[in-house]
Amino acid sequence: MNGYKEIPVTYMRGGTSKGAYLLKDTLPTDPDARDRMILDLYGSPDARQINGIGGADPLTSKVAIVNPSDRDDADIDYTFGYVGIADAVVDYEGNCGNISAGAGVFAIMEGFVKAVEPETVVRIFNTNTNKVIEAHVPVRDGKPVIDGDFAIDGVPGTGARIT
Repeated sequence: MNGYKEIPVTYMRGGTSKGAYLLKDTLPTDPDARDRMILDLYGSPDARQINGIGGADPLTSKVAIVNPSDRDDADIDYTFGYVGIADAVVDYEGNCGNISAGAGVFAIMEGFVKAVEPETVVRIFNTNTNKVIEAHVPVRDGKPVIDGDFAIDGVPGTGARIT
């Protein structure tokens, strides 16, 4: 990209994956321009992704594009993308359950879903699979709970459980 383009980015872990959560309305509407922006954000293509936020690993080179849903059966629309590391491509063919779990947290953080204690149910329409996913997110003091005693194999430490 020539120059800089400021966009809000939330970078967080969901399960054993982590990635950028982006607001659809802040991205270019042209798919090629959108993907170029995402690739630039991650520093792709580059095997080490040094010039971006990518971690040069498939588990750390994922993106979620989120917006409020117009559907009656969903709170948010969520598009998952795997950001190529060595190749200049954003692959929208599948989904990632870990990043999906984070989409529920993101929806509460952005105010797309009203936080309800002790647990908020977020209905997530995955545009990749045309399926609705329910995320049950623990909430305290109007915010998603981060700390907890739930452990996931392959992830150091513990955190809140999102089902």
